[in-house]
Amino acid sequence: MHPIVKPALRRGWRDLSTVQFGVAPAHALVLGPMDTATSSFLTLLDGTRGLPLLREEARRMGLPEGHVDKLMDELSRAGLLDDSTGGGPAADSLRGRSDLMDRLRADLASLSLLSPEPAGAIAKVAARRAMRVRVQGAGRVGAVVASVLAGAGVGRVDVLDGGHVEPWDVAPGGLPAESIGERRDTTARRIVRQSAPGRPPRKPSEPEDEAGLSLLIIAPRDGLDAYAPAPAAADDLLASGIPHLYAGVIEGTGVVGPLVLPGTTACAGCLFRQRADRDPTWPRMLAQWRSGHARPAPACDLALSTSVAGLAAGHALAFLDGATSPCAGARWEASVPGFDWRSRPVWPHPSCPCGAGAPVKGDQATTATEPHATMAG
Repeated sequence: MHPIVKPALRRGWRDLSTVQFGVAPAHALVLGPMDTATSSFLTLLDGTRGLPLLREEARRMGLPEGHVDKLMDELSRAGLLDDSTGGGPAADSLRGRSDLMDRLRADLASLSLLSPEPAGAIAKVAARRAMRVRVQGAGRVGAVVASVLAGAGVGRVDVLDGGHVEPWDVAPGGLPAESIGERRDTTARRIVRQSAPGRPPRKPSEPEDEAGLSLLIIAPRDGLDAYAPAPAAADDLLASGIPHLYAGVIEGTGVVGPLVLPGTTACAGCLFRQRADRDPTWPRMLAQWRSGHARPAPACDLALSTSVAGLAAGHALAFLDGATSPCAGARWEASVPGFDWRSRPVWPHPSCPCGAGAPVKGDQATTATEPHATMAG
């Protein structure tokens, strides 16, 4: 192990014996009391020395026997310690690619704040490289989502859509103006390749269907299909157990979620049944909206679509990294001009055939709160 104090957190001294790591309260921690010799020793934790050399340096500085190991334990428990050589063979492979590491360095620093164990961040980035995600839709939301996921290190990002790029599809980070008139899917895949910091070689036997998908993101250009997705369109996904996330913009309102974990969290069918229970006219209204005159240029505010794409990509990456997603069983909505994101629960419906709402014998409802970092002494 080559310990390094996580460089993502700025360091400052609250007084002569107390050091604070981090600025913003979400991840800031306070450590103390700390003597002058120990504070000087912290500068040696830069990832260039192994533990034997660090123990030797500590002896030269007059620190007592066992002090280094005790300090390492304390820093590790606080989630402040990283390992510049850990993470396993896949992480070592990443370190051997300076082009990849330079592109992903900022993402690694951010992930280190969410990975208390040493080398956890690089292990997660290495795991992303082996994942496959499909984005269904290459409009202002879908194309940006795809480019963000590829740029964040997801190994393979597929994009599906039809038709040709229209002027109103163009968005920064998505389809460029020079692609107007080209095939949407072809252009979106090119943007994904350009965004990726490097890709693992594609195997000839790699499947083109849903097999092997880690996640499907449904980001239709028609925002109605994200706001009120047709249950039948997800039947195959539910049957094959593929997690899928909805995202889109409808008439100045952005939606992200729900993230559907088949058989576990609410699906499009649950969403439809809940709305129909509250409003008996909902099925009739949906039928009219879906059969009405096509709108060639939907109301899709550029700032809102970019916000939706960023939030969808963030929740997708959190899910791929193994975190509990707040989009599972919920949908986030915001409208212009306020951009005030609010979470609305989407409960499993007992009559939905997806099975998420089926009662389980002996189950009891529980309420849990997400853990969060606080200032610690």
